[in-house]
Amino acid sequence: MKRVPENAIQHKTAGPYSPVLLVSDFDEIVVISGQAPLDLDGNLVGKTIQEHTIKTMENCLTQLKKAGVGFEDVFRVNVYMDDLDEWQRFNEVYKELMPTPYPARTAVGVKLLHGFKVEIDMWATKKNKEEK
Repeated sequence: MKRVPENAIQHKTAGPYSPVLLVSDFDEIVVISGQAPLDLDGNLVGKTIQEHTIKTMENCLTQLKKAGVGFEDVFRVNVYMDDLDEWQRFNEVYKELMPTPYPARTAVGVKLLHGFKVEIDMWATKKNKEEK
């Protein structure tokens, strides 16, 4: 379970992220490596930040599902972008795909490999169904 504390505050220009999250009642943490806008053959998918964000988020979800979790279980996201001027367009796509409460998130501008406009890694919690 994850929730934003009732007294949490953040500036009015904040994007789709939580300033602080309380995470409880889980058995394991799932961590995925940075995902990029690539298909399984290693081909770059898309040209715009929106297309790169969609494919990268799809790749993140694929990896999360392999571990038995989904976006609703994510509590931490790191976003690496080659152009922070694309931030608003990235957020438009991200808000459509990521459920609330939004994960805590950090974004940094960096030089990325192979023409990627974005790379994303995530942390999630997993509650095992079987009692130990």
